[in-house]
Amino acid sequence: MEKRYNFTQIEKQMQELWEQKQIYKFNPNATGEVYSIDTPPPTVSGSLHIGHLFSYTQAEMVARFRRMQGQNVFYPFGFDDNGLPTERLVEREEGIRANSLPRSEFIEKCRHTTAKYENEFKAFWNSLGFSVDWASEYQTISTDVQKISQELFLELVKMKKAYTKESPVLWCTECRTSIAQAELDTTDIESTFNYVPFYVEGYPLEVATTRPELLYGCVCLFVNPDDERYSQYVGKSAVVPLYNYEIPVYTDKKVDINKGTGVVMCATFGDSTDAEWYDEHSLPYRKVILPDGTVDGDVPYIGGLNISEARKTIIRLLDEQGLLLKSEIITHTVGTHERCGKAVEIIPSRQWYIDILSERERFLKAADEINWYPANMKNRYTAWVENLKWDWCISRQRYFGVPFPVWYCKECGTPVFAEKDKLPANPLETEYNGVCQCGCSEFVPESAVFDTWATSSITPQINERLGLKLIPMSMRTHAHEIIRTWTFYTIVRSLYHTGGIPWKDLMICGFVLAKKGEKISKSKNNNELDPKYLISTHSADVLRYWTAGARLGTDTFFSPDELEASKRFITKLWNASKFSISHLKDIDHGHTPELLPVDRWIVERVNETTINAARLLCEYEIGAAKHEIDNLFWRDFCDNYIEIVKERLYKPDIHGTEERKSGQHALYYALLNIIKLYAIYVPHITEYIYQEFFLQYEEEASIHLTHWVKPSITDNEIILFGEELKAVIFEMRKYKSEHNLSMLTEMDVLNIRTNKSFKDWFIRTENDIKACTHAKKVDYIFE
Repeated sequence: MEKRYNFTQIEKQMQELWEQKQIYKFNPNATGEVYSIDTPPPTVSGSLHIGHLFSYTQAEMVARFRRMQGQNVFYPFGFDDNGLPTERLVEREEGIRANSLPRSEFIEKCRHTTAKYENEFKAFWNSLGFSVDWASEYQTISTDVQKISQELFLELVKMKKAYTKESPVLWCTECRTSIAQAELDTTDIESTFNYVPFYVEGYPLEVATTRPELLYGCVCLFVNPDDERYSQYVGKSAVVPLYNYEIPVYTDKKVDINKGTGVVMCATFGDSTDAEWYDEHSLPYRKVILPDGTVDGDVPYIGGLNISEARKTIIRLLDEQGLLLKSEIITHTVGTHERCGKAVEIIPSRQWYIDILSERERFLKAADEINWYPANMKNRYTAWVENLKWDWCISRQRYFGVPFPVWYCKECGTPVFAEKDKLPANPLETEYNGVCQCGCSEFVPESAVFDTWATSSITPQINERLGLKLIPMSMRTHAHEIIRTWTFYTIVRSLYHTGGIPWKDLMICGFVLAKKGEKISKSKNNNELDPKYLISTHSADVLRYWTAGARLGTDTFFSPDELEASKRFITKLWNASKFSISHLKDIDHGHTPELLPVDRWIVERVNETTINAARLLCEYEIGAAKHEIDNLFWRDFCDNYIEIVKERLYKPDIHGTEERKSGQHALYYALLNIIKLYAIYVPHITEYIYQEFFLQYEEEASIHLTHWVKPSITDNEIILFGEELKAVIFEMRKYKSEHNLSMLTEMDVLNIRTNKSFKDWFIRTENDIKACTHAKKVDYIFE
């Protein structure tokens, strides 16, 4: 082995070896229980950042661990390459707007861009040493996935779980599309509470509103039925200021008596409560806001203005006419679109929905059937389901997505659907041949596309397209921010389509933070920490080792300084392996010697650590398992065992040939199984060590095809002996250090006080103890 570990050369060599020998190719007929992983298909919306490296790498370690337990690991990767994120990427890169081009031309630009980024992403995952079988790859815009997505949509229609209706919908005026509740973020903004008088029989009824531009859309006032201040106004008519038309005054328990004046203006639509009231009280609709974020041209004073300009204009007019009683600056929370940060409006629109509100209890019960890691993440899911307000809107007024296989009768508007054998279907390119029940034979194509989550929510079914029976899959992994979307939506779809849960285990990862409270993101200005640069500078294994340090589901901070400990580890592993192998070149595998006590101890410590690490990894505690392995490697193997056995390996003429063989046997076993343990974390360096030395003695072509040892029991007595021996070495080192003595300084006598049950083992280890401590004589006190 070389003096120094050259990661730039070796990591590439190992990746080429894995590809050449197809080490990670999934064979459905192989022995071992199938362990299937539902991996989040990354959104094709720009370059990857270190947050992706963090969560994806933690899951990849689980794939390697399960493979080394003898399971047949199905570990596919996909790309979520359709939908709004991709469209916005293309708009950004090309300096265009989607609606400024012919639809077909814009879609072609999207396809070209996604292909480019997907190649870059694959190269990135490979550079990290991911054990992916790319033959199982999928794209959510591909023809086969479109067919699956449309087929399952039609299944929902048949089940009456998918339906279309015209109703108030969450709408992003920036992206010009409907959105789902799960895509809402909230942000606190500074605004004004504007107090205006609505006159009832000549008396002013004061109303505070943050949306005065919606006065023309006001359809009624609400007061709380328990608010005695306004009981005399209930059932009467109020005159809307500026616009001078009458509206009724109603009661509703949702009115907060202590907010504003206690009188609430209901406009179509200022917020989700307005939309609820519109439905519950059968209120009329008055159009104000248009899909492009401007005010309808028929609205007096402000028609054609954008929302911000309209608000300023109305406030000015109210003030000029003496109708602005007062204005207070406040900070309040508004709903925003997670994709662009723009405040969301509510407008009526015909959309497609999946029914989720009627099955809330079923979705909550399903969560109890899934193993959540960490367990507290289930609380986020439960809170989300319990607070659902809307059915899931799955249609988007965009371009690059999976089309709805739907046409509408030109006469009566009844939807008709593509036949199953005609899927995938694009109504904009294919005419519907048939006759509506009303007798009309002309049909209008649906121009909307599926929300990208409507397709990525069926990744278990997509993974089964290869002819495998996988559902429920073994495990899904993702970061905690998409519990309300990917987790929830997939549970919904699985229950509807299969009647059962989509996976047995959920592994929820945390975020990487640049500084306290800030997520590292490609949409932020802190993405100068390019993972490709970090890999080329520090190595993939160094970064992987760092990612394994965090507790599952916990956010962690990152700076390049965090990698120093990882670098020291790689150097230590290289040097320890190089030393060990230098003493193993003449090992005789045809002869198994009787092991000396200290050699038995290191073997048992390896076994014990393997058992503990496997138990933790089965609970997805990657960091805790690494901590167990680190303790074995640093403290027991390097700091103690190698130092104790070193002279016996160097000087068989003094210590004996059989004694050296005992050390060689234990050293081989310990090092081989330690690099097996570390192989899931640092696959490149461990593979190189295996290829350089162990391959000649072992059956498997790669360390990643070997299995962890599975001892049924460990010898706890010999492990306790080892702890006593370590304590002796520690006290010796402490004594010499405190007296400013070199560790090579000879000692006349070393006194050992220990349990009498260890007497024989200590006596058999005395030569090693003398060599390690440089003691001329050892005296014992056995208790």
